Amino acid sequence: MTSMLSDKVTISKSNKIVFDYLCSFDNYKVLMPEQVVDWSSDEQQGIFTIKGMATIGLKIVEKNEATLVRLEKTKAPFDLNLHCNISSVDADNCILQLNLNADLNPMLKMLAEKPLTNFINTLAHNCKKICETV
Repeated sequence: MTSMLSDKVTISKSNKIVFDYLCSFDNYKVLMPEQVVDWSSDEQQGIFTIKGMATIGLKIVEKNEATLVRLEKTKAPFDLNLHCNISSVDADNCILQLNLNADLNPMLKMLAEKPLTNFINTLAHNCKKICETV
């Protein structure tokens, strides 16, 4: 498995607020980059297409109160999971870092690692923007 980490993003909201936001897959739609199309979701899972790449389905499989939301693939051309790690700084601030693990062969790793890292960085930075306006 190839592991990719997003930037560590400091969010001026409590870890509970960020956790609650990430616990609904419907909320992920506004976190996605503009290359994401054909979005369909409910509270626990969703499916979408990244233009020029693949259709990906994810579902929330684990929630650890205010610290972790873990998603696993329901559909993708390779095995993957996404961990949304949230750590409290103080009552009004937290740090979010996403960890994407993907089973990529060496050729696919060369092609997909940078776009996937950019993808999770976009999710993390958009989460900061959205949560700080709530």
